[in-house]
Amino acid sequence: MPSKEPPRRRVPGPARPRSAAPGQARPRPASRRPSSAAPRGHAPRRPSSRPLRLGSPRPRLRLVSLALTLVMLAFVVRLLQVQAVDASAYAAKAEKNRYLEYTISAERGEITDRSGIALATSVDAYNITADPKMFTPEDSKAPDAPQQAAALLAPILGVDAEELTEKLSKPNSRYAVLARRQTPQVWKQIKDLKSVFAEKAQKDKADGGTGANVLAGVFQEATTKRVYPNGGLAAGILGYVNAEGRGAGGLESQLDQELAGKDGEIKYAQSGGRRVPTAGTREVPAVAGSDIELTIDRDIQWAAQQAISKQVKKSKADRGYVIVQNARTGEVLAMANAPGFDPNDLSQADAASLGNAALQDVYEPGSTSKVMSMAAVLEEKAAGPGTHVTVPNRLHRGDRLFRDDIDHITWYLTLNGVLAKSSNIGTILATGQLGKTQAAANKVLYSYLRKFGIGSPTGLDYPGETPGILARPQDWSTSQQYTIPFGQGLSLNAMQAASVYSTIANGGVRIQPTLVRGTKGADGRFTPADAPEQTRVVSEKTAKSLARMLESVVGDEEGTGTKARIPGYRVAGKTGTANRVDPVRGGYHGYTASFAGFAPSDNPQITVYCAIQNPTKGSYFGGQICGPIYKQVMEFALKTLQIAPSGSKPARLPVSFQPGE
Repeated sequence: MPSKEPPRRRVPGPARPRSAAPGQARPRPASRRPSSAAPRGHAPRRPSSRPLRLGSPRPRLRLVSLALTLVMLAFVVRLLQVQAVDASAYAAKAEKNRYLEYTISAERGEITDRSGIALATSVDAYNITADPKMFTPEDSKAPDAPQQAAALLAPILGVDAEELTEKLSKPNSRYAVLARRQTPQVWKQIKDLKSVFAEKAQKDKADGGTGANVLAGVFQEATTKRVYPNGGLAAGILGYVNAEGRGAGGLESQLDQELAGKDGEIKYAQSGGRRVPTAGTREVPAVAGSDIELTIDRDIQWAAQQAISKQVKKSKADRGYVIVQNARTGEVLAMANAPGFDPNDLSQADAASLGNAALQDVYEPGSTSKVMSMAAVLEEKAAGPGTHVTVPNRLHRGDRLFRDDIDHITWYLTLNGVLAKSSNIGTILATGQLGKTQAAANKVLYSYLRKFGIGSPTGLDYPGETPGILARPQDWSTSQQYTIPFGQGLSLNAMQAASVYSTIANGGVRIQPTLVRGTKGADGRFTPADAPEQTRVVSEKTAKSLARMLESVVGDEEGTGTKARIPGYRVAGKTGTANRVDPVRGGYHGYTASFAGFAPSDNPQITVYCAIQNPTKGSYFGGQICGPIYKQVMEFALKTLQIAPSGSKPARLPVSFQPGE
């Protein structure tokens, strides 16, 4: 059966261009390279008679151009903001992150005694610091780096771990002080610990770990620490410094500006907590503080401190003080307090002992004050050393009945005897001769008390010093008119009491006491302190008469100060036993025992004053418990300063008289 072929499909030819005119040559179709040969048996496919049209690209290009323009505009605006508007802020931020700046502490000046022996000095120390940013999870590779570091550092620094954690958890900060003025041993412990953690981090990283190091951001700054080589010696005078190294008590506070010097500063570039040596560094060097040379003699200070400490403990007293002064120059050679404190370890100190009680305690002096009353009587020529004074067992004045410390028959004493036996009644009778009326006598006595410095600052300008209490004579109560002459009803401090006796020893001229001899600056040049102010209080004749009368207190068997005698030296002194105003209970309770004097009395050089507050065991009389301290300290001072013994024997002034003489 013959095969039937399929009908052949007609393929349209190319369309003629419409624009071709008759007679014109028909355009030749573009040569087209077949992509492949047509399969056999199939005719090639002819193109469609309707041409394909592509969409216009212009709208898309406009849209893309607009988008690019907006993006570029945003970049330009941001660049303008960064480069122009906020340029300074960003520069400062970059500067802060790149540069570290810290203070270079100035070396604090030394405080020495009069021979140059250091009483307060500074040694090398370190401030332990940190870069809190390096404790963030990103930098430390540990999520709890502040907590881990705090736990490691707390026992070494002696700081609470929570406090350290708080300081380390401030990612926006690049500087934090963890502990100030730590010893080199403390920094060595931290440095060794850092090395251990750095090695662990490197090994961990080599093993494919994170390489976390929680101590990488801990650093040190070199500084100094205040130390007191002699422990508590002269602590009441020196005072102490606070945690920032600034004076907080005593001369450390009073002279802080001179001692502190001027801090410097350094600014350097850092990267990863390390200094970049090639980057710019700005450094302003620190200027060391001046050295202060005191008038204090370390050895005499030690002797005074030992003596008063033992007696306060033995008497179970509240406190006591001893002052040693050069009567010729006003220089304070010793100022000892008991109990004291060690400024190297304030954590163990009693808060009540941190000050300088010899200047800050105010109390009624008792009979040691009678020397001022006698000075007024002699200077005003109301009586002389040999003037007779009849002293009854009781004396009625104003609204009170006055008595002496012991009951006695009527005494027939000279004015010298009134001082030697420390008679309250005899002193009232003698000072009553200073004016025609009691009110007039009060004014005269008040003027002399003021000349001796009572009620005024001593001139030492010591922090917290008391000027004492002395009311105006028109304000004296009925009883004060008669108690002030023998040392009750007025108040002073120990330095004022010592200064009274130095004035008499110096021929009646009061020299303002001094504690500082001079300063030595960073250039090594010594600048002496200004000369102290001098004021004549009584005449030289009166002062010499008083010195002889005070010798009777110690030298005469009827005197109250026999325990203060020093073999080979003539000693002038006065005992005191005063009713004590209790600062807690209010009113009078207990006693203040005291002794004051100078030696050698024929050529006065040294004044020693001792007072003990509220002795509760054994005797409470000044001559019994302070007289021996005076002797011990005075003997030591005379030998230390190589003062020659007396070259003559004392004049024996009469103490009493026979009625009818």
